Amino acid sequence: MKNLLVIFFMLWSNVVLSQMQKHNPSDQLRSLNWDVIGSVKFELTARNELLPLFSESIKRFENREFELTGYLIPIKSGQKQQKFLLATLPVNQCYFCGQNGIPVMIMIEMENAIPYNEKPIHVKGILKLEQKDAGYAPPISIKNAKIIN
Repeated sequence: MKNLLVIFFMLWSNVVLSQMQKHNPSDQLRSLNWDVIGSVKFELTARNELLPLFSESIKRFENREFELTGYLIPIKSGQKQQKFLLATLPVNQCYFCGQNGIPVMIMIEMENAIPYNEKPIHVKGILKLEQKDAGYAPPISIKNAKIIN
């Protein structure tokens, strides 16, 4: 019986591993606006806070309309999402974050909830920068966002 369980576990593991989506570098979204978001650096303070260091390139967009195309990363369960993360890689590649680094992400707050979608979405809203601990909440967000087709 024990050998049967071991064999079953090995077969099950092989099936799961073979069905995991491989990292596809072409899924990584790149744009000048993502470069602006990626220009933010972070510093670890003596109080163990991870504070953003906003570059001049991002500061010039603060409190202005900003467009971005990315993958919706939900932070709450549900078919519709109003507040979520937008990333340069799809959620199904999170397994690879440890191998390829954590993708650039930004908080999105929509005017109206939108259905969850695994394909890239294009949003436009007001870019907000906040000097807060990035270990607890994203310091960069787009507020009052709308989907752009």
